[in-house]
Amino acid sequence: MAASMVVKASNHLRTSAAKCLFLNNQQVVQLTPRRWLNLQEYQSKKLMADHGVTVQRFFVADTANDALEAAKRLKAREIVLKAQILAGGRGKGVFNSGLKGGVHLTKDCNIVGQLAKQMLGYNLVTKQTPKEGVKVNKVMVAEALDITRETYFAILMDRACNGPVMVGSPQGGVDIEEVAATNPELIFKEVIDIFEGVRDDQAFRMAENLGFKGSLQQQAADQIKKLYSLFLKVDATQVEVNPFGETPEGQVVCFDAKINFDDNAEFRQKEIFAMDDTSESDPLETEAARHDLKYIGMDGNIACFVNGAGLAMATCDIIDLHGGKPANFLDLGGGVQESQVYQAFKLLNADPKVEAILVNIFGGIVNCAIIANGITKACRELALKVPLVVRLEGTNVHEAKRILSESGLPITSASDLDDAARKAVASVTRK
Repeated sequence: MAASMVVKASNHLRTSAAKCLFLNNQQVVQLTPRRWLNLQEYQSKKLMADHGVTVQRFFVADTANDALEAAKRLKAREIVLKAQILAGGRGKGVFNSGLKGGVHLTKDCNIVGQLAKQMLGYNLVTKQTPKEGVKVNKVMVAEALDITRETYFAILMDRACNGPVMVGSPQGGVDIEEVAATNPELIFKEVIDIFEGVRDDQAFRMAENLGFKGSLQQQAADQIKKLYSLFLKVDATQVEVNPFGETPEGQVVCFDAKINFDDNAEFRQKEIFAMDDTSESDPLETEAARHDLKYIGMDGNIACFVNGAGLAMATCDIIDLHGGKPANFLDLGGGVQESQVYQAFKLLNADPKVEAILVNIFGGIVNCAIIANGITKACRELALKVPLVVRLEGTNVHEAKRILSESGLPITSASDLDDAARKAVASVTRK
């Protein structure tokens, strides 16, 4: 299985518990959860500002002229210009325009316009982007503030504590995992009572542990309470501020933030989820999400069509075991409808890499007959031309098999997953 698939699959598991991916009985990678909603830096900062959290003054621009005007409007001693993409490592990135660095500091407003011309419309390559980089469509023009001291602060959901927890360290602006490994005594934790919220004594204790003194301690405590208010109001699973710093002028500022959201709360956070930036996503993945399908493109030629993330992993694994290469990871989920089956086939049919399709469905809460009807409809209407191998098991499976066998379509049935994988790999190798 391609390493890229392992990484992408780990990013798309929607579970709060960590899982392991095994290939041929060997652990390949620890899988960790990822929330689907992605916000750009300027969007996160606007959310914080709207909730009373102190951030730098900033504007967003999508043309060089707008960037120049924004810099003039700020009337700041120094300006920071940041390319807005979702990948990290922007400061050390390189544009295909030749410009080095996606983050620039300048005291000359006119330079802002010149830099923006070399950013907007060009691809920025960082350690976290694809090789070709990511196109920059917006830049953030912000007031540059000096930082006297950097700390780390976060609020996150902790399963062990059955609720939210504050985590802080006086060592900010660096990799917090490294601090935890080398100086665990510098990591401070406060468990929050979900009914009571952040108490004053907790906020002040955290501010003190972070090293804020005098009037700055009061400011930091106030910011901590406002960050918790934001955490609750937007249904966040994590609000991470790094650095949570102080300026020479005696101000506590949230200089950079990462906000993760509970995707199950989309129904009551419609305005926030409407800000989701899909411009950097695979178009097929974005289209799949519109139909409540989980799709991850990979490098192989055998499409996997399953219900359940675990089953998808197993299907990809066994295809690899028999010498094939998965073309995708497509999870229908548990409450699949016939229309979703059709849309899933439409996605697979649009992928030129796909040379065979393996359908592997275990019907627990899914009615296999619904799947079978969706398959036959898709095959007829989409004029499917690649080999199709189907393994069905579970609820109403006998009716489903009857539908497939009487359809008159060239569908290869399989008795179990191993049989299905062998037949799918064989259908490709015979070509």
